[in-house]
Amino acid sequence: MTDLNAFAEALRALHSGEMLVLPNVWDAASAEVVAEAGFPAIATASAAVSAMLGFPDGEGAPWQEMFAAAGRVARAVPLPVTVDAEAGYGLAPREFVDRLLETGAVGCNLEDTDHRTGELVDAQQHAQRLAEIRSAATEAGVPIVVNARVDAFLGDRGIPEPERLAEAIRRGRLYREAGADCVYPIGVGRRAEIAALVSELACPVNGNVGGELDLAALREVGVARVSYGPRFYRAALEGFRTAIGKL
Repeated sequence: MTDLNAFAEALRALHSGEMLVLPNVWDAASAEVVAEAGFPAIATASAAVSAMLGFPDGEGAPWQEMFAAAGRVARAVPLPVTVDAEAGYGLAPREFVDRLLETGAVGCNLEDTDHRTGELVDAQQHAQRLAEIRSAATEAGVPIVVNARVDAFLGDRGIPEPERLAEAIRRGRLYREAGADCVYPIGVGRRAEIAALVSELACPVNGNVGGELDLAALREVGVARVSYGPRFYRAALEGFRTAIGKL
């Protein structure tokens, strides 16, 4: 637990100061590539891990297989690891925390989509779950880093475009108050919107490159953390496809 505590505190500290850039990985080999490139932490991408395992994204893979893959990543690198744990796989808070820590990871993404319906869960309900996970981590003795993903900007979640920013801010505040360390409004591609989120939430915000946003723009508006999801996994497959097409 001592090492896990040190990793958890190191990962949390990386959300302050210089922007934390996380090129998401999907297995031990890709994690080693990121570590060798000098990045200070490792993050998995659920879409890439589930695809690698042969399952669809959105909790289509058994949680046991997803966590087993995360464990192989954590064992491969001497760095803090944070796991894209989707919506938490329906695990009770203490079981979720225990299973996460068993992998050797010290952080997680938790999203507010119900994958059974494809809709956003009630924000208060999700905030309560985050609070219970935070409490369970305290009981377990490791202050895991919780990155609360807000899915309001995803077009298939039923939030009209003019309302997405306000809804993301509302949800982000609730999740932060519940104990989340970072808020992740996935799908934001406009500089003004991510700047508003950074200002209104007044906490570490996770952004993505895309649309009007590159790393320089995200850094300028004060984003604390940047992740890429399955982008590099897909690029690796495309490189493989191109290479074998020349045989």
